[in-house]
Amino acid sequence: MLKIVPDPPLHSGYLEDILVQATEYATCAAAVVQQAMSLGFRSPASVLMLTSLHELETLKALLESAVTHVQMRPKHPICH
Repeated sequence: MLKIVPDPPLHSGYLEDILVQATEYATCAAAVVQQAMSLGFRSPASVLMLTSLHELETLKALLESAVTHVQMRPKHPICH
């Protein structure tokens, strides 16, 4: 079934909230991996954990950049 009326654009404040929350989750996940690595666990799995940490830190940087970009956009009121 096709939609006749498109969805309204996301309010930038809502998008900003989502990005901030995603950044917090990435930060927490990276902290968990760092804690696991500090326990001295040495095995082939440690390489995967280091890779996961790198990916989470990269994700966090991308999300922080997106938050900054959203915050810099001019605020437009929602039209009704």
